Amino acid sequence: MSPQEEINRLTDQLNYYNYQYYQNSVSEVDDFTFDRMLEQLTALEAQHPDLRRPDSPTTRVGGTISKEFKTVYHRFPMLSLGNTYSEAELVEFDNRVRKGLDGQVFEYVCELKFDGVALSMTYENGILVQGATRGDGVRGDDITNNIKTIRSLPLNVGNKGREEREEGERSIPALFEVRGEGFLPFAEFERINKEREDIGESLLANPRNAASGAFKQQDSSAVAQRRLDCFLYSFLSETAVFKTHEESLIAMKGWGFNVSPTWRKCADVRDVMLFINEWETRRFELPLATDGIVIKVNSYAQQRELGFTAKSPRWAIAFKYKAQGASTTLNSISYQVGRTGAVTPVAHLTPVLLAGTVVKRASLHNANEIERLGVQLGDWVFVEKGGEIIPKVTGVDLLKRTEAVRPIVYPTACPVCETPLVRTEGEAHFYCPNEKGCAPQRQARFEHFIQRRAMNIESLGEGKIELLIERGLVQTPADLYDLTNEKLLGLEKTYPAAPILNDDGTETPGKARTVKFGQKTVDNILTAIERSKQQPFTNVLFALGIRYVGATTAEKLVDYFGAMDALMVAPLEVLVTVPEVGPRIAQSVAKWFTDPDNLTYVERLRAAGVQFAGERKVVEVQSDKLAGKTFLYTGTFADFSREQLEAEIVAHGGKLLSGVSKKLNYLIVGENAGPSKVGKAEQLNVPMISEAEFKAMFAD
Repeated sequence: MSPQEEINRLTDQLNYYNYQYYQNSVSEVDDFTFDRMLEQLTALEAQHPDLRRPDSPTTRVGGTISKEFKTVYHRFPMLSLGNTYSEAELVEFDNRVRKGLDGQVFEYVCELKFDGVALSMTYENGILVQGATRGDGVRGDDITNNIKTIRSLPLNVGNKGREEREEGERSIPALFEVRGEGFLPFAEFERINKEREDIGESLLANPRNAASGAFKQQDSSAVAQRRLDCFLYSFLSETAVFKTHEESLIAMKGWGFNVSPTWRKCADVRDVMLFINEWETRRFELPLATDGIVIKVNSYAQQRELGFTAKSPRWAIAFKYKAQGASTTLNSISYQVGRTGAVTPVAHLTPVLLAGTVVKRASLHNANEIERLGVQLGDWVFVEKGGEIIPKVTGVDLLKRTEAVRPIVYPTACPVCETPLVRTEGEAHFYCPNEKGCAPQRQARFEHFIQRRAMNIESLGEGKIELLIERGLVQTPADLYDLTNEKLLGLEKTYPAAPILNDDGTETPGKARTVKFGQKTVDNILTAIERSKQQPFTNVLFALGIRYVGATTAEKLVDYFGAMDALMVAPLEVLVTVPEVGPRIAQSVAKWFTDPDNLTYVERLRAAGVQFAGERKVVEVQSDKLAGKTFLYTGTFADFSREQLEAEIVAHGGKLLSGVSKKLNYLIVGENAGPSKVGKAEQLNVPMISEAEFKAMFAD
């Protein structure tokens, strides 16, 4: 088979697997097989770059760096919708439509209004050729490389081999545009925040802001790591293809676009009201944030007849749901211990209905937050869902405070192992320092090690690690590589049922949980453990669980040092020169490699055969003109990508800090600069310089 034929075969096969997984929820191959095929295609494309197809699935993993986003003009303006919060105003909208259509019979289509980022995708001859942001509605930013990382978005809607598309393919126009809402799923938002909290980074505020920031990243590989998604809701072309919006939604779904199944055709405004009422609570079951309902006239001919105002269409409106909150009493607080020993307070509440679910627990984040809120046990507290995901206490109803309230006394010892807690200056969390003997820390380290972004041994989930620890088969993750069929087969334990707290505060018995290692389970576990030896060094380093070393920091360390041996002996003064590795991270890494138990752990992993070497990306020293100076940047730049800017700082002897502090000499400010960094720099009187001023500092 020629290289072109093999590239075509792999491209078509992988695109088909993607389609089956994201559109039909069918996994025809396991992750390992898919990844190996993708690696094979990547290698072939590297050898024959001229044979790479524009719909290659390798574009989904990113890697393209954009120095700046080119401005593109929308072929059809991306207008905003008028909003309403009341049913009376919705009736007024219906009356205006009725008047504008002069007695014609018409229908509506109702869709969930997703809280994400409006995107526009253009296809030529079935191939995705451009992706853009809404911008000001007339022009936006070309973010094609970033949009290609959305795995549910087809790169080629003309692929053959899928029977369910053959009928629709005959009507695919040569040039068309689809629009949709790019979003970060709740599960990914929680995963990212859990990792950020785990390594001591500030949390993302909400899924929408996180998605918006991701789509504007200059490095598409960083965008791919966010695992963004997109629901399509609009089809546009120069020629009339469909008579109704309903027809376009059905066709887009048939062509492989990710169209949310939540839309409905409504005969009149009464049906619209029923739809709105139905989804007021049902929307909280969805995997993304929603804030309302979009109502559109179904007929395209009638849409054209109704026309537009200067800012919005007359044939559509958005009904916005009011923000939901609740108040209830704070009965007690428990304290959870995480992988790094961070102790997190959890509020136990009198059950209250919020956003379609009964909330019984809510986050209080840390001791600082408890002090800021001034909350006490027995208080009536206000509860909201952060991004409609995780309930959190947002305030205290002081009007309902009674003399029965009691101050919250933050523990001074670990709630599990009773080791005295410590608190590092400048950090919000208290920590349990007994990282080797504290049971929840030990188990959490295993869960961190086996996760997909680390060693990808997910067959060990669902309580299996807990049983292995109890039976003494594993003490550290290195012990996983000593497991055998004989040690695992037949292991079984039934865990007693935990009581279930009812909505009225009473308890009912729960169901017992049984963990059992049958032959199929054992085979899957041992196969996954063996495959994990092929995980790249970046994943291995992240899997070690060094405090403050997240997936991105692990990449930076691997890029700089290349291999475990070089990293292990790196002195502190060298570690702090690594881009995005400040003193706190450098000290944590250096300290971790001085612990004899950690060194033994590393050698056991080496003996097991895991990958301890990666590709080193060396920055060539060009001058010492920035020696002794520290830098941080914010925004986007005309002549530098994020990585290039970091490389220039290091190449000329400067150091890159991870945050604004008194130790920062210069904040380089570009377009769309982050207000928090700029504000803190102003507060600390840190000099702020432009891209041109930065370049002048090391110019010849």
